[in-house]
Amino acid sequence: MEDPAAPGAGNPPTNGNGNGGGKGKPAAPKGREAFRSQRRESEGSVDCPTLEFEYGDADGHAAELSELYSYTENPEFTTNRRCFEEDFKTQVQGEEWLELEEDAQKAYVMGLLDRLEVVSRERRLKVARAVLYLAQGTFGECDSEVDVLHWSRYNCFLLYQMGTFSAFLELLHMEIDNSQACSSALRKPAISIADSTELRVLLSVLYLMVENIRLERETDSCGWRTARETFRTELSFSTHNQEPFALLLFSMVTKFCSGLAPHFPIKKVLLLLWKVVMFTLGGFEHLQALKVQKRAELGLPPLAEDSIQVVKSMRAASPPSYTLDLGESQLAPPPSKLRGRRGSRRQLLTKQDSLDIYNERDLFKTEEPATEEEEESASDGERTLDGELDLLEQDPLVPPPPSQAPLSAERVAFPKGLPWAPKVRQKDIEHFLEMSRNKFIGFTLGQDTDTLVGLPRPIHESVKTLKQHKYVSIADVQIKNEEELEKCPMSLGEEVVPETPCEILYQGMLYSLPQYMIALLKILLAAAPTSKAKTDSINILADVLPEEMPITVLQSMKLGIDVNRHKEIIVKSISALLLLLLKHFKLNHIYQFEYVSQHLVFANCIPLILKFFNQNILSYITAKNGISVLDYPCCTIQDLPELTTESLEAGDNNQFCWRNLFSCINLLRLLNKLTKWKHSRTMMLVVFKSAPILKRALKVKQAMLQLYVLKLLKIQTKYLGRQWRKSNMKTMSAIYQKVRHRMNDDWAYGNDIDARPWDFQAEECTLRANIEAFNSRRYDRPQDSEFSPVDNCLQSVLGQRLDLPEDFHYSYELWLEREVFSQPICWEELLQNH
Repeated sequence: MEDPAAPGAGNPPTNGNGNGGGKGKPAAPKGREAFRSQRRESEGSVDCPTLEFEYGDADGHAAELSELYSYTENPEFTTNRRCFEEDFKTQVQGEEWLELEEDAQKAYVMGLLDRLEVVSRERRLKVARAVLYLAQGTFGECDSEVDVLHWSRYNCFLLYQMGTFSAFLELLHMEIDNSQACSSALRKPAISIADSTELRVLLSVLYLMVENIRLERETDSCGWRTARETFRTELSFSTHNQEPFALLLFSMVTKFCSGLAPHFPIKKVLLLLWKVVMFTLGGFEHLQALKVQKRAELGLPPLAEDSIQVVKSMRAASPPSYTLDLGESQLAPPPSKLRGRRGSRRQLLTKQDSLDIYNERDLFKTEEPATEEEEESASDGERTLDGELDLLEQDPLVPPPPSQAPLSAERVAFPKGLPWAPKVRQKDIEHFLEMSRNKFIGFTLGQDTDTLVGLPRPIHESVKTLKQHKYVSIADVQIKNEEELEKCPMSLGEEVVPETPCEILYQGMLYSLPQYMIALLKILLAAAPTSKAKTDSINILADVLPEEMPITVLQSMKLGIDVNRHKEIIVKSISALLLLLLKHFKLNHIYQFEYVSQHLVFANCIPLILKFFNQNILSYITAKNGISVLDYPCCTIQDLPELTTESLEAGDNNQFCWRNLFSCINLLRLLNKLTKWKHSRTMMLVVFKSAPILKRALKVKQAMLQLYVLKLLKIQTKYLGRQWRKSNMKTMSAIYQKVRHRMNDDWAYGNDIDARPWDFQAEECTLRANIEAFNSRRYDRPQDSEFSPVDNCLQSVLGQRLDLPEDFHYSYELWLEREVFSQPICWEELLQNH
């Protein structure tokens, strides 16, 4: 067997001095310097400090409000203030808004809402701007940012209590149906921020109300708490024969993507949609509480740990280091000085690290050289992806960078225990017993996991240990119940489905759900930083581009920052929205989750997310596309300083961009949701060469992001070949330390039966059939079903009230004459028949 440290095993020949060839001369530094510079240009600095990031439902309150506005909209703050002051002076003499009593403020708001109901579009817009100024916190009368945020929240509760939300919802319906604005936007060669003025004002007011009322604080009064719950109910359920508010926003998204309304301010629509879903269904902590409650209702044992708290307590791992550069091998001591087994092992590890450099170029290289036929099929597969998907433009992998640190640098500090309790599925126990019985007895007993007759004592102990860690999920119970309902629809009766906000949202989304998912992914693709501008892609910059394009370098830089920030906010809102929907639907019913997931997969969500990560993620997370002095509420209080190119380039002092790191984690969680326990989708990760893309993301030293990257690498290691596992042992160790263990999961060796190339299309087809059966049974029940009971009682049948048409009494006499009097009745025949 060939020694991995020998010259022929992928390592350069070394002489006694540890140098690459020659007689004791050091290697020429030119190649090494070129190698370093090339790597730096492509990947940036490898050294990344541990990022102090706390994952949550959303960013801070001020940050979430500031992201509603683009920098191009800043002059409109002054316009809103002017409209309010002009109207306020005509109604209230000699006083300011903050000086009024609450009753006077309510009276003024009632007057504003009355003045909204005018025919003139201009006058209506001025009144709407005055309301927006109130929702923005009447910043003209405030001295600090804290005051602005306080009065914004106070005014939003006041506006809601006076019925402002319903009034603005009616105006939003009018603007959505405004065909004149749509046709005008379609005729224009370039759409700007001026084309969506009315919509932006309405959506801004609605967003500020949702975001301010959604925020819970201990100091809130009982009236505010009651108003919050009333508002939540109003948004969740259909009121006045109208659909839930989230469905209206979804329809705006699809209308925008279809090209019928290119002037819609899509960033504001997506932000509002995300916050409405979060407010009505609940955030991540609420989800965890619902999960605990549902497990208790189903009689399942409580969860072993709170996943949110476990992830928060995890520490980031150092990224897989690419330690030895070829030119730095002279740092190693000569082999003659390495004595005994310990020295030879150290040398072996040193050589193994240098092997990483070579193997990183082709992470999917197997031990056997590929045949010509395999190479041809691989190239055909790549051509197919380029032609049909046109999503994954693979950048060439650059060799890994050399390490600047000496060899004996750091010792790894291992945790005292693994962070997660191991889990075992019922399927795993059955599979283990099936193999054991075939080996020791020669036959199997199907799904019987209790009979252990004839099996040796160690197998008994193994089964006992497996059962101790058995985990039954809510999804398992739901699938089992669904199978029973399909088998016995008559004896089990009709299922009682609780009318929760999640259930109502799913019922409303059901028939248009494919269009909703495709629309969201189209916008996500257009907003991704790796996307190339194409003529057929949708224009997502309608609510950020000014009427007059910039003419100076400073204006161009400011607009460039604004456009990048705009795209980042869109990615953030879509990623968070999709993740929330998937998690809530999975808890509500597993087949609702699978329905959404399958449509995301069919719409190429997996390659799209991989395309997003096929960039320098470290640069994306540390990007500074923001100008702090132009952010709300800062820009409303302070006089704007003169902007220079230096101040724009400097950005803020934050270590990283919160929204970009939040987006990356959400997209990784989304990818995990789509691929977990789905071998066909896991194979998509392998086919799209996701391993090098994901491994590069490990350079970001943030525990939560690394955890979800390692999960994605873990599920595909069995498909990547032994050579990949051998050359990525540090990644394998990180997976072992940080990812939950599944007993009997042979992920590290690839001997599992699931690693065989099954017919993956059949797997998706079976899942689709189950989903369709579920949707048909629960939501497509016809009125005249063959299972409906038949009433055979003559009196009850004759006593039923029939809904007759309104004009029936006009023709009643004619009907009597034609149907009763003119028809002969044969009483003898009637008696004989009965």
